[in-house]
Amino acid sequence: MSTTVQRDHVFYRNPSKNYPTAVRAEGVMIYDQDGKAYIDGSGGAVVVSIGHGVREIDQAMRQQASRIAFAHGSQFTTEAAVGLARRIVDICPPGLEWVYFLSGGSEAIETAIKMARQYQVDRGMPSKYKVISRWTSYHGNTLGALALGGHTGRRKYYLPLIQHTPHIVPAYCYRCPFGRTPDACALECAADLESTILYEGPDSVSAFLAEPVVGATAGALVPRDGYFQKIREICDRYDVLLIVDEVMSGVGRCGKNFAIEHWGVVPDMIVGSKGLAGGYSPIFSVVTTEKVHTAIKEGNGAFVHGHTYSQNPLSCAVASAVLDYIRDHDLVARSAAMGAYLLQRLQRLYRNPIVGDVRGLGLMAGVEFVADRNTRRPFAPQLKLNALITNRAFEKGLIVYPGGGGADGVNGDHVLLAPPFVITEAQIDRLVEILDESISEITAEKNLV
Repeated sequence: MSTTVQRDHVFYRNPSKNYPTAVRAEGVMIYDQDGKAYIDGSGGAVVVSIGHGVREIDQAMRQQASRIAFAHGSQFTTEAAVGLARRIVDICPPGLEWVYFLSGGSEAIETAIKMARQYQVDRGMPSKYKVISRWTSYHGNTLGALALGGHTGRRKYYLPLIQHTPHIVPAYCYRCPFGRTPDACALECAADLESTILYEGPDSVSAFLAEPVVGATAGALVPRDGYFQKIREICDRYDVLLIVDEVMSGVGRCGKNFAIEHWGVVPDMIVGSKGLAGGYSPIFSVVTTEKVHTAIKEGNGAFVHGHTYSQNPLSCAVASAVLDYIRDHDLVARSAAMGAYLLQRLQRLYRNPIVGDVRGLGLMAGVEFVADRNTRRPFAPQLKLNALITNRAFEKGLIVYPGGGGADGVNGDHVLLAPPFVITEAQIDRLVEILDESISEITAEKNLV
């Protein structure tokens, strides 16, 4: 008698990998089909903010679904969309007043750059079309967003398909492109924006796009104070819109509602955020100013853009419930406090000679690995060190977010940590213990020192 094996028809991101089946989650823990528990040390892909299995979100989802789960944004508005837009404006820096809803981060980035372009055309500046971004950045996987990203490994397969866009150097203090240290720095990395605008021609530049805290490509790069203030001044000087990508860093992740608030800067657009619905439903937003909204309203009269699930009432209701939960449990302040504790506990990792830098802001932290601390030389990418450490940690019950190519687009290894805001000190202690063990074991097994 033959036995038929049930075939899995899912086209996985890594078709050669065997994935455990996640069956349940609660708080910061995920459980697989065998009952094994994992600390969600990265919030998935920096998504889960309020924790898994929150009953209030389940209730809000059910209540909205029982009323109306879908209405197309070209035909209706809904109380859920109007209410969420008001809530988002309330937590944004003053001056950001209009919210456009999307269902994905790449979608939201593309929306922002198209909104910037239409703004320029509708106000009578059609020559302004270029969007400047930074190397060592990530803005999404659709072709427009990928063109703006600054990660060689993610771009190389698709270069023939993507439009060339100008890039400037990153604000990467550990690997300063100008050989400076933070205490002896004239913010040359910010001045590079002005140089590039002048080279490209100010009349051709529409916007500048940047992550306030760089996430996937380098692991929680935090710029020096003064960087974004100078960026804002340069954008104003040359009539360029400032767009901040808060897809990872927004809605409390970095200890404030939005990371850009740490520097007192008000951008022209905020793109965010994975944490808006905390993993309970796909919803993102582009929040912009009165001048952008008015130019489009009085110009073409309509934004020439749209997606099927924009303003989806079910997702909007879920996001409002998540924002309620964050407010009611003071989770933004908790993110700041627990983030400080996480960074303090991560200092023990320096006892591993391959740990070059530990950095972060709020509950968004990065650990960068180097072959030589003195020279900051990265490991060969063929070693796939970030994957080795991530996989070992996963075996031990810890989920972290790996990354490579941060040093120059190809070389460099790091892991990103971004646990839910509800994580406890004891759980942080265990997270750091497992990561420490994993780094030590891989270092010994691969004879890295």
